[in-house]
Amino acid sequence: MASLVQVENLEKRFGEVRALDRVSFAIDAGEWIAIMGPSGSGKTSLINILGGLDQPTGGRVVVDGQDISRLGERDLTRYRSEKIGFVFQQFHLVPYLTAVENVMLAQYFHSITDEKEAAEALKRVGLGDRLDHVPAQLSGGEQQRVAIARALINHPKLILADEPTGNLDEANEAVILELLRELHASGHTILVVTHSPAIGNLADRRVELEHGRLARIHVPSIAKD
Repeated sequence: MASLVQVENLEKRFGEVRALDRVSFAIDAGEWIAIMGPSGSGKTSLINILGGLDQPTGGRVVVDGQDISRLGERDLTRYRSEKIGFVFQQFHLVPYLTAVENVMLAQYFHSITDEKEAAEALKRVGLGDRLDHVPAQLSGGEQQRVAIARALINHPKLILADEPTGNLDEANEAVILELLRELHASGHTILVVTHSPAIGNLADRRVELEHGRLARIHVPSIAKD
């Protein structure tokens, strides 16, 4: 079976700086991959390219059979809305919209909004009693759960999470990590950028970058029951 994601000799240069230098790896459907490495190792460049937010200087990225490294901006917009669910360190919620309206916002790109479906997505992440709350009325962990519900609403092929617990306290971090574990167990393909070895050990594999190059791919030995 073909991989869901294929990264082949990926390069990203900013002038003379190589943010990514011939990085290659693949992700199978249903895998949880952790992207790790020190600051400046290329993690952000990698996730931005996979998410269609930036284009590579060289190499290619194939997601669900589509070579996104060759797409123009209009097709990249469609790709992001149809195949990618984003979860960022910053929650990026619209402050004057309710939780359910923030989730529905992702549906607007498809010209279809379904409040019932958005409410079900929030119930799935444990926020069935917070549908009409605006972000200021929600805790940090609750805001991140709204962001995860928004990421799931269009049934993406790939969930990209960039330091999703970076702004959370320990208790809320545990809630979000358990939610990610549940999503993984239900078959979602997840790629998480993280500095935390503990989070990395929850993944099926760790892709470790150093100075823009693939340093190693590691399979954690900690059981994920």
